[in-house]
Amino acid sequence: MHFTGRTWRPPYEASSCIIQLTSGCTYQKCSFCNLYQDEPFALSPLSEFEEDLREIKAYQPNARRIFVTGANPFALSYERLKPYILTVRDYLIKCRDIAMFASIRDIKNKEPWQLKKLRAMGVNGLTIGTESGDDATLALANKGYTAQDIVEQCQKLDEAGIEYYFVYMTGLAGKGAGRRNAVNSARVFSQLNPYLISVDSLTLFPGTGLFELEREGKFIQAGEKERIAELQTLIQNLQIRMHLLANSKSNFYPITAYLPKERVSAVEELQWVIDTFDEAAMVRWRGGLKSLG
Repeated sequence: MHFTGRTWRPPYEASSCIIQLTSGCTYQKCSFCNLYQDEPFALSPLSEFEEDLREIKAYQPNARRIFVTGANPFALSYERLKPYILTVRDYLIKCRDIAMFASIRDIKNKEPWQLKKLRAMGVNGLTIGTESGDDATLALANKGYTAQDIVEQCQKLDEAGIEYYFVYMTGLAGKGAGRRNAVNSARVFSQLNPYLISVDSLTLFPGTGLFELEREGKFIQAGEKERIAELQTLIQNLQIRMHLLANSKSNFYPITAYLPKERVSAVEELQWVIDTFDEAAMVRWRGGLKSLG
C-alpha cells in the first residue's frame, strides 16, 4: 500500500478499508492545526491507486466501505475525482460507500448535479471539520468560511443524498465564550442533517496560530469544566436526530449519545463529571497529551 506522510482517519472509520487518494492539505491555515505542516498537497497517481485497490481486493474482495485518506480529498474537482471513484468500482464491486474528509470550501467547487453524480458513483460519508457554527469562533479558527456557508453547502449535500458528519471542537472559542459558541453552532447544525457530530476538545500544540496567540496573551484557553459545560449546552440545544460521539482522545471524559432520546441522561452524566473531578487534575491531564494520534 502506498501511504505518504500522515495517515489519519476518524475513529468511526476504524472498520473501513483505508487507501490513499491524496496527501497533505490544500488549506493549512486553521489556527489550531499543525497535522499536515510542511506536507504539500498531492494527488496519488492513478496507477498507484489501482495497485492499492488490487491489494485490497486480494485480502478483502467483499469490502463494503473504504475511506480514502488525505486532509481533504474532496477538494479535487469533479473531473479529477471521477476517474478514481469509478476505478474503485472496477475492483471492489460490492463497495457501497466511499468516504473521506472534506471541507465546506471543497463543496463550493461542485455543482448540485455533480454531487448527485458522485453520490451515484458511491461517494458517501463526508467527515467535515466544521469545528463550529459560530461566526466569531470560525474567524478565530481561520476556517475560511462562515456559518451561512455551512448551511448553504450542506444543503447541497442533503439534496444530493450524501451522508455527512460534522466535527465540533469544545474550547475553540476561548475562555468565557463556550456557551455562545454552543448555542450558535446548535442553531446552525439544526438546520441541516448530519448523521453524527464528532466532538473534539481544543488541545494546543507548538506551531499552531492559537498556541502563539496564547503565548502572546491574546488567547485564553477555556477551563476543562467550562468545556464540558459547553458540550452540555450543545446537547441541550441541538434539535435534530443524530449520534453524538464525544469519545476521541482529546475529550477528558468520553461520552456518546443518540439525540434527542438520550439528551437528558447525557447532560446529567456530564454534570456528574463537573461535580466529581478536580479542575487542576483535568488541566494536568490535558497538558500531558503529546499528540492526538
